[in-house]
Amino acid sequence: MSSVPPTRFVEVVFDRPLDLAFSYAVSDELAERVRVGGRVACPFGRGDKHIEGFVVRITETVPDRPVKPIAKVLDDEPLLDEHLLKLTRWMADYYLCGWGQVLQAVVPAGVRDRAGTRSVAFVAAVPSEELPNPLPSVTPKQKRALEALRAASEPMELNALARQLGGAGAILGLVSKGLIRKFAERVERPTESDSSHSALRTPHPALQLNSDQQRAWDTIQPALASGGFHPFLLHGITGSGKTEIYLRAIEEVVKQGKEAIVLVPEISLTPQTIERFSGRCASVAVLHSHLTDAERGQYWRRVATGQVQVVVGARSAVFAPARKLGLIVIDEEHETSFKQESTPRYHARDVAVMRARFADVPILLGSATPSLESWYNAHRPGGYSLVSLPNRVENRPLPKVELIDLRHEAKTPGKHFAIGPTLEKAMHGALKAGGQVMLFLNRRGFSTHVHCPSCGHVAQCAHCDLALTFHRHKSSLVCHYCGWETAPFTKCPACSQVSIRYQGLGTEKLQEEIESKFPNRVVQRMDSDTMGSHGSHRRVLDAFREGKIHILLGTQMIAKGLDFPNVTLVGVVNADTGLHLPDFRAAERTFQLLAQVSGRAGRGDKGGRVMIQTFTPEHPCIALATHHDFVEFSKQELGHRKEHLYPPYQRLARLIVRSENEKAAEAYADTLAGAFTEALKRHVKPGTPPVRLLGPAECPVFKLKGYYRFHFQVQSAASGALHAVLREVLSAAKPTSGVEFQVDVDPYSML
Repeated sequence: MSSVPPTRFVEVVFDRPLDLAFSYAVSDELAERVRVGGRVACPFGRGDKHIEGFVVRITETVPDRPVKPIAKVLDDEPLLDEHLLKLTRWMADYYLCGWGQVLQAVVPAGVRDRAGTRSVAFVAAVPSEELPNPLPSVTPKQKRALEALRAASEPMELNALARQLGGAGAILGLVSKGLIRKFAERVERPTESDSSHSALRTPHPALQLNSDQQRAWDTIQPALASGGFHPFLLHGITGSGKTEIYLRAIEEVVKQGKEAIVLVPEISLTPQTIERFSGRCASVAVLHSHLTDAERGQYWRRVATGQVQVVVGARSAVFAPARKLGLIVIDEEHETSFKQESTPRYHARDVAVMRARFADVPILLGSATPSLESWYNAHRPGGYSLVSLPNRVENRPLPKVELIDLRHEAKTPGKHFAIGPTLEKAMHGALKAGGQVMLFLNRRGFSTHVHCPSCGHVAQCAHCDLALTFHRHKSSLVCHYCGWETAPFTKCPACSQVSIRYQGLGTEKLQEEIESKFPNRVVQRMDSDTMGSHGSHRRVLDAFREGKIHILLGTQMIAKGLDFPNVTLVGVVNADTGLHLPDFRAAERTFQLLAQVSGRAGRGDKGGRVMIQTFTPEHPCIALATHHDFVEFSKQELGHRKEHLYPPYQRLARLIVRSENEKAAEAYADTLAGAFTEALKRHVKPGTPPVRLLGPAECPVFKLKGYYRFHFQVQSAASGALHAVLREVLSAAKPTSGVEFQVDVDPYSML
């Protein structure tokens, strides 16, 4: 072992909940291969087990104490550039997790494992100044090999050259004589799928802008031309032509030799989005959760090497390694699917805004029903620039929305049906006139409530305080949260009576009812139970667009972003599904869903209507959705938020303590409560923003996935004060054995 002390050191972060980097020495042999943003294998802990981490800094400053050397360099090229490193550092600070945890989540497994590549042996001629002297003699076959390499003027695959010569013996002989060198490189495996769809599409010319679109474009275009960070909120009612504005903005930055990232909330939107973008851009890459590791790895590398102009994808596409980023677009920016519910618990919209700020590029957020956080930002000094599209393209009217009060709807004796006679009659009329129908119900399964009328026992998950849902197609009771399944009951497990009732309504039961009432029509269901196979979204939506499906029913998959001109009737089966949850965003989500699903109707020349079945037609979020009045809804809802100090007026964090032992969870929650009390005394002084603490209390869903859960809610008008208190509490109160905690900054689930 060399006794010469190392002169280069690195700081490495690991996939651990640790807010610090570890110093390691770099040997001279590895010094030239180490890169910031690349991975290395390092001895870690008392056992010196080798684990992988990301290099975040290289220095020649000798650490204060002896350090171990890195064991291996895993990446010859960095996986992340300085902009993504800066972004992930901000995420670790803001979402209160380890930097290494963020980096591990940001770089896909297919990229880390180099999926979609293979190691290939290459040979190249040795430069003349490095040739041995005197030159060794060569055989005729070796001479042919040397001539072939000189003619190629670049390295050749060893196997390809061996095929020309009829064997590899001569090549290996040249290697041993020092006349050529042999080395290995990873190359892409050939794949049937291609991230670029443009070659398969007919180019689509730009559409003529109407006056509203032209005003919006005249507002946005100067910022695109000059560059620099500028956030726009494009508030356009459904069918107002927001996508054409997105496309023009993308074309503008592509002309400048830059790249664009487009985030969409649902995988079901991706095929339609790709079709629109691929006709206008030469190279479009898709990044989403349905890709294989090999596909994801190949697409990531194509983006990183500048072969892609536009990256389209769901939440994680915000981290696409575009090196010449010029624009970020977020379609349906209000969507809750942009929030990740596992560490790091980031919101892709907020991360995208920070990425645009760090990269100094414009960002365009679009929605017919913006999140109240974004709407508030567009009305405060120094916030977003608000751009409006108040009318539909070609001046098509918004669909007429009718409320059906289920409290007064005629009942069919002896049986409860999902759709009442008013909606059923409207469906017959729409179909008879040649239109198509969409039905929305945000509950999957057959029966959502299985109980015994004799003793009141409810079929409940063994691991969660949640009722099981009956799925008839696989004859199983399923927990929609943890996935636990059990066979249906033949008798009550509590009292042994056989009078089990299957009640409640899911999309599976709705499909059965619609097929029985419309036997001569083609009915298709779209939910996570039916859309699991690769390409299933595209197949169903293409068939619906071609008129092969008459009635499309489903969950929120069908509620957003889809454009089908022949849909003349949209029915909302139950508008109250998510309205009464213990969540301050329940009314906002209900309004957004109703407005979005209503927007699927009347997008063609035939016009359209929307019918909403509800037991609470007087609720503001339902009543205002019928008038498409987002402005009035936001005014009322923001008034409630301000009164109760909820976002966007205050920052909010949620801390959950959980354990399989209820008493242990409760005891640690009490310990945290004491730590909060002490931290609040130190950080909250007269004249500083107050920090409000609620809890500990049992979570609304107390037991989940076998864990008993208690939670705290922490609020403050100042993000800095909130984070300071949380950091002190988390560092002071380490969890006991068998107890875990989760921190969620800007939570979207309050259950």
